[in-house]
Amino acid sequence: MTRFAIIGFGEVGGIFARDLRARGAGEIHAYDIAEAARGRAAEAGATVHDSAPAAAAAADVVFVPVTAGSALAAAQSLAGGLGHAPFVVDVNSVSPATKQAAAQAVQAAGGRYVEAAVMASVPPKGLRSPILLGGPDAEAFKALMAPFGMDLTIFPGPIGKASSVKMCRSVMVKGLEALTTECMLAARHYGVEQEVLRSLSDTLPHEDWRGLARYVISRALIHGKRRAEEMREVARTVQEAGIDPLLSAPIAERQDWAAARGRAMSKAQLATTDLDELLDGIAAATPPRAAAE
Repeated sequence: MTRFAIIGFGEVGGIFARDLRARGAGEIHAYDIAEAARGRAAEAGATVHDSAPAAAAAADVVFVPVTAGSALAAAQSLAGGLGHAPFVVDVNSVSPATKQAAAQAVQAAGGRYVEAAVMASVPPKGLRSPILLGGPDAEAFKALMAPFGMDLTIFPGPIGKASSVKMCRSVMVKGLEALTTECMLAARHYGVEQEVLRSLSDTLPHEDWRGLARYVISRALIHGKRRAEEMREVARTVQEAGIDPLLSAPIAERQDWAAARGRAMSKAQLATTDLDELLDGIAAATPPRAAAE
């Protein structure tokens, strides 16, 4: 039976562990630098190790779902646990150059690096989220995971090519979150949010602009820190293409801003399905100086 390790037991790591177990995975090993995350891993039935190499050494497939800012360090931390040549599946949203550096670190330590670009939010579909795979070991990994029902597509080209698709997409997706947040907060201040939403529905047809606005704004409030790190990798991707990241870099700032507001809001405020309540909660969590800025 295939043995799995998850390095980084946050939201994505927890979902992957849950779905792997449901699909018959016999062994799930885990490591996280945070004590609370290690506790969640133990509660989920994973065997928790004292180090990343120890967890990797016990597995045939090592998933690495950490934050974008920690992706390269996480790959490098596996050295010493890859001598048996496991697949190391890097699902982090980082630039092509960062993926290439992570691949070099994994391959030098004996592992088989698999680039994985997750092309949708993980919570709705979990392990079945669409993923583009890259690298010389992608085909073998896909074949191994056939019993687990993953939605895997081989993307041809060198390591980094698949991630360039994800990074370019994120300019739009994370940018929409930032733009919607800024747009609706200003509209709420002037009392014209209904008119703005009506105009948006005419210009950019969507069956429920109000619901869409609430959803994308709440995602930034809850996951803004992780999204900001990803957007800095996006800005790096854009810059490596010879294009000034005039929009990508500020999107990261707005995501950081949203994360700070989210930390100051209650769970009930963050979970509300009412756009007005959400906007009022953000306004109440915004210090006067930050509001003026």
